[in-house]
Amino acid sequence: MQGGWRSFTNFLCKNDFLMWYNRLVFPTPQKAGKGADAMAVRHETDLYLPVKTFLERQGFEVRGEVRRCDLVAVRGDEEPVIVELKKTFNLPLLVQGVKRLKHTNRVYLAVELPRGGRAPHGLKWSDLERICRMLGLGLMTVRFYVRKPPLVEIRCEPEPFVPRQSRKSTLLLMKEFRERSGDFNVGGSTQRKLVTSYREKALHCASLMHAHGPLSTKELREMTGNSNVTRLLQNNYYRWFRRVKTGVYELTPLGEEALAAYAHVVRAHAHALQERH
Repeated sequence: MQGGWRSFTNFLCKNDFLMWYNRLVFPTPQKAGKGADAMAVRHETDLYLPVKTFLERQGFEVRGEVRRCDLVAVRGDEEPVIVELKKTFNLPLLVQGVKRLKHTNRVYLAVELPRGGRAPHGLKWSDLERICRMLGLGLMTVRFYVRKPPLVEIRCEPEPFVPRQSRKSTLLLMKEFRERSGDFNVGGSTQRKLVTSYREKALHCASLMHAHGPLSTKELREMTGNSNVTRLLQNNYYRWFRRVKTGVYELTPLGEEALAAYAHVVRAHAHALQERH
């Protein structure tokens, strides 16, 4: 009896150890939120079988690693389809896709759709789709689950891209460029206040109030030549102005501080106005 109990105990210990070992080496994928069973993949090769199955269901014959292409699919006499696989969307994947365009116009980039469904690098999927379209590439995502087969979705097809220029955007760009009196911003700057044409116009109004005291919108319109000066003062985006009475404004302490902080801009703006006149 004792030998049987000892054998049973050893059996439990061994199985407990195996269960512990399996959990350590092969951890159960974490769930993506309440009620979801999405999981993450470990290698980009995990994307191959789902994409292959997806294409085979559409009648394609699929082969992997054909002349450095991750996946090549052929259907009848149609132009071949090439799919490049990566765990996440990145620059090397784009470069690979562009290189494959020498073989065919039907090139897709396939990436994992991560838990939560968000695009990488803080971008939106629409941003990535736009990049792919501009390069003539298609984009597909693969989402993996714990208890059901992966889901493959085509987000955009590989089609020739014809850029559409917005006349309105171009006009606004040139308007902003020409209305600035100088180059006061360092390109690539983030998390810092920019000197825009709007800020320059507000500084011009502030400098006039500093020199002449409270002014009416009519006086400021004549002195600045800015037909939108009334809206600028009413919106008071920077809180530099205070209404004294109807149609009359004065400078606030914040406005005085701004004049000191942007003194170089005020000087450049005044110099630009003198040259125009």
